[in-house]
Amino acid sequence: MDETLDALIRQLDLEPLEVNLFRGQSSDLGGRSVFGGQVVGQALMAASRTVEGREPHSLHAYFLSPGDMEAPIVYEVDRLRDGRSFAARRVQAIQHGRPIFSMLASFQTPQSGLEHQAPMPNVPRPEELSSYVELRERWFVEASPVPEIVRGLLGRPIAMDFRPVDPGNPLRPRPTPPLQHVWFKTVEPIPADAMLHRCLLAYASDFHLIGTALRPHGMSWYTGHVAMASLDHALWFHRDARVDEWLLYSMDSPTAQGARGLARGQIFDLGGRLVASVAQEGMIRAGG
Repeated sequence: MDETLDALIRQLDLEPLEVNLFRGQSSDLGGRSVFGGQVVGQALMAASRTVEGREPHSLHAYFLSPGDMEAPIVYEVDRLRDGRSFAARRVQAIQHGRPIFSMLASFQTPQSGLEHQAPMPNVPRPEELSSYVELRERWFVEASPVPEIVRGLLGRPIAMDFRPVDPGNPLRPRPTPPLQHVWFKTVEPIPADAMLHRCLLAYASDFHLIGTALRPHGMSWYTGHVAMASLDHALWFHRDARVDEWLLYSMDSPTAQGARGLARGQIFDLGGRLVASVAQEGMIRAGG
């Protein structure tokens, strides 16, 4: 298996410390702190280890302070409710004796019922698009010379194959509508473990999302003079999906104000089924 993907799966396989207590490790994706999607995925895995016979259908999380990539994260699970159909768990992620993240997750016994969904956007298929690796080399040429620190940040290997529909160059951003579509999947097939796929979907849902709020301002993570951090993250699982098969992440940002931006996302599979919905607010501070 791809080394980066294998490392991510091992990170999600948390170490049990005691009843309701787990420990996870972090990896450096080039940010100043632990990647938020990693903490969401690990917290969801911790919660799932305390539930039997039910699947997660939603989570609501707050990022309280930046995570230290050099220190382990302890996940403490509170069993808030075990009802006939639903179960609720609260997860605190703790480092250096204080919480850095807090999440509520709800689980449901599989049931059938009424169904409808929004249609999938009409966009090019992933096989028609350039991979992130191909785009990155093009961006470096277009923006030359590129500082080595930026090359290093953009060049870090990741476990996901991302294929943006309208990529733009983050090193030379231009104002565009606050909307983007990105196909993604793991770089290689993974075991058919439904909980693993949901945790990886939670992990991937933090990529690109809040950056949608920068698009109308002609800014990106890499242009400088902007500080960004996720404040909260909500995710609803609608239908089962494999993360090692192509999924379309359709994102928009309806507003930015008060040094905060809001972004929303819908995730579809290749067959057009809506498998998940996402919402996130992030801090955005721009200036000289």
